[in-house]
Amino acid sequence: MIRIPNLKLEIQQAKNNGAEKEALRGAILSKLKINPKDLITFKIFKKSIDARKKSAIVYIYTVDARLKNEVAVLKKGSKSGIIPSPDLSYQPVSPGNVLLNHRPVIIGMGPAGLFAGLILSRSGYAPIILERGDDVDHRSIKIDTFWQTGALDPESNVQFGEGGAGTFSDGKLTTLINDPRCRSILEAFIAAGAPEEILYLSKPHIGTDLLRETVKTLRQTIINNGGEVRFRSQVTDFLIENGRLTGLIINDHNQLDCQVALLGIGHSARDTFVTLYKRGITMTPKAFSIGVRIEHPQRLIDTAQYGSAAGSAGLGAADYKLSYHSPNGRSAYTFCMCPGGYVVAAASEPNSVVTNGMSEHRRDGQNANAALLVGVQPEDFGDDHPLAGVAFQRHWEGRAFALGGQNYHAPAQLVGDFLADRPSSQWGQVKPTYTPGLKLTQLKDCLPDYVVATLKEALIHFDKKITGFAMADSIMTGVETRSSSPVRINRNENHLSNISGLYPMGEGAGYAGGIMSSAVDGVKTAEQIIQVYAQLTPKK
Repeated sequence: MIRIPNLKLEIQQAKNNGAEKEALRGAILSKLKINPKDLITFKIFKKSIDARKKSAIVYIYTVDARLKNEVAVLKKGSKSGIIPSPDLSYQPVSPGNVLLNHRPVIIGMGPAGLFAGLILSRSGYAPIILERGDDVDHRSIKIDTFWQTGALDPESNVQFGEGGAGTFSDGKLTTLINDPRCRSILEAFIAAGAPEEILYLSKPHIGTDLLRETVKTLRQTIINNGGEVRFRSQVTDFLIENGRLTGLIINDHNQLDCQVALLGIGHSARDTFVTLYKRGITMTPKAFSIGVRIEHPQRLIDTAQYGSAAGSAGLGAADYKLSYHSPNGRSAYTFCMCPGGYVVAAASEPNSVVTNGMSEHRRDGQNANAALLVGVQPEDFGDDHPLAGVAFQRHWEGRAFALGGQNYHAPAQLVGDFLADRPSSQWGQVKPTYTPGLKLTQLKDCLPDYVVATLKEALIHFDKKITGFAMADSIMTGVETRSSSPVRINRNENHLSNISGLYPMGEGAGYAGGIMSSAVDGVKTAEQIIQVYAQLTPKK
């Protein structure tokens, strides 16, 4: 096959799959100047929107095509970027020969744990996955109950449970890393029921509704391949002898012998961080970000990004990604933008308020929301303890809990009032989506002063990029503190901590940020295990 870049279609030509396929066929024939009978088949490799000219929005495609005479086309098309389609299939690593006395254990079933489990189970290592929370169905019930009543289950919530924190998000599959494993992860999601478009869209997402189903299918695939999954199984201690991992204590009482454990605990496993620190696992404080969720009418974002084409079939809800560097040395940026989504309560500890964003696959909600964050550094934490960032997060989450009324209602303020430094007293045209509820107040009472100052500057700056971003009626909800882990659990080039047999991985260990990068880190960590240890069961 050959790869053909830079094919353009008007948005009307891509309003449905049938129209898109025929229009692409014509674009391929025109670009290559070949007869229709010479084009055997083709598929989309990459699809993105070019909205730089609002009056002429187009889709840009790269396609892989099979032709009757590819050699001749390659010779003629080399100057226009036409190349042979590269082989992007996943290349498994060869197993080592060190004998395992016990099955490898994966701690945590977020993206890193899921995909480490998938690779290890496929390769004949029969992993045991321990997840402190519930399976996704029971977890969904617990979360819905919390959102409706404020009854929090500290072990099964937006942060903990099957699929990890990303399960209750927009399900974004974008990443800044350029790793060949990314495509195999997308293929695994598709095999588990995700839409095929995630393989070629430039900004793929699954949505929380579909993601909940795909993680269940991935779990069953792991089990079918010889793995085991145990829910409500929290690792509460680590047994270490002479610098080597020998076992785990589960739920304070049950011992599980093991010599290899992959640590994918997520960025909110604060109690586990404490246990690891007490057991001598080396870790350092890490920079992260703190701020709020901001909500706008989705139609405002659509119009700002697409102009008169907003609402056209095939375009969908528009997104954005913004950043600002202040003269004060701080930086603000938007993160985890959720088109047509909802602001959700994401606390995992009593007496704290944490916000996050979530969208379904259709992204058809009335509001757009995004985290609006300011970076914080270890020197901001007021202590050089490895877990000082955790204490910093807890402080501001506790302030938000108190400010919201001590019932998991979140503090909120309209943008106009925030900029004018006055408390909000009534809602405007934007209707909030956060449940259990909101309390209008002043957000400066639950954020550091330097964060407030930087956010004010950023709002004015972003309004120049997206007209209406600083509209007075937009809603800011506090606080967002879980953008990434406040801790880095140190590891070497082989992903091994200072304790032999313990492999930190994923976002919680400080080596990823989001579903895709966490999944890739889980795969890479599993590969480290495979390269050292012999299989426990014949490879299927």
